[in-house]
Amino acid sequence: MDRSAAPTLERRLGGALEPVIGQIYFAPEAHAGYEALGFEPSVHRAGDVQLPDGPAYFTSRGSVMGQVSGQVVASAFAVFNPDVVVPCVEFGWSLVDADTICAARDAAALAQLERILSSEPAGRDRAAELLLRATDGLAVEGRPLAAGITRLADPDHPLGVIWRHGDLLREYRGDSHTAAWITAGFDAIEIGLLTELFWGLPPRSYARTRGWTDDHFDAASDRLRSRGLIDESGSFTEAGRAAREAVERVTDEQMAPVMNRLGSGADELIDMLEPWGRAIRSAGGYLSSGPHDLAAR
Repeated sequence: MDRSAAPTLERRLGGALEPVIGQIYFAPEAHAGYEALGFEPSVHRAGDVQLPDGPAYFTSRGSVMGQVSGQVVASAFAVFNPDVVVPCVEFGWSLVDADTICAARDAAALAQLERILSSEPAGRDRAAELLLRATDGLAVEGRPLAAGITRLADPDHPLGVIWRHGDLLREYRGDSHTAAWITAGFDAIEIGLLTELFWGLPPRSYARTRGWTDDHFDAASDRLRSRGLIDESGSFTEAGRAAREAVERVTDEQMAPVMNRLGSGADELIDMLEPWGRAIRSAGGYLSSGPHDLAAR
């Protein structure tokens, strides 16, 4: 990715929002809550950050859509190997129903936010106002995870609006990104490999966390080479870099309904979210750095 280019406002907003909302996947309160429901404990770490148990992750995040099948969860998450997702979700539903784990997810997200930020972080009410402005009544056709969140009431908590509408906004962008790379003609393995190049990550590192094997990567690399998007060394061609940037640009364009609602408030919202994200990272509630930071640059 061209680090000399200024990030778009849409990408800056996504980057600022990510640790504030994505913290649910690393919250000790979430791991403990899911373990109490019968899932395995969190046993892996990245530095000071606890990583989620796979079945608990897929089942809890998917629960916003209701008690849907593993195939639906795999389709909505899009970038994971369905052979991994489907049995994880089937196991999850053998332990718990969607409403129960969704409630545990909400409680854990809010508990970690309150523990790290307090119930009244600076700018709380204004941030809630802007997130409501950005998302209330937002059309979510073709966006399954965002649509699922719209069925949920705002939690009765001082940070409830920020959590619920921030999660909606995060999934809205994620769903939009999926639509963008599908429209560009990529499959889940191909977009994973191109994204690693785009973010400057080691090949087959981040994409491997999505459950794909070397055979999958080899076949996808052959397809990308045949289209002139990567060269024999596995690096971007000029056409490949342009194609991957186009996916990000289309994602930005799909955020227009949100950005139009926010108007000049987008920069203000980013300015409030960024220190919250730094505090969450400092407390081990989210990865200290990662690809989402690169995407926003």
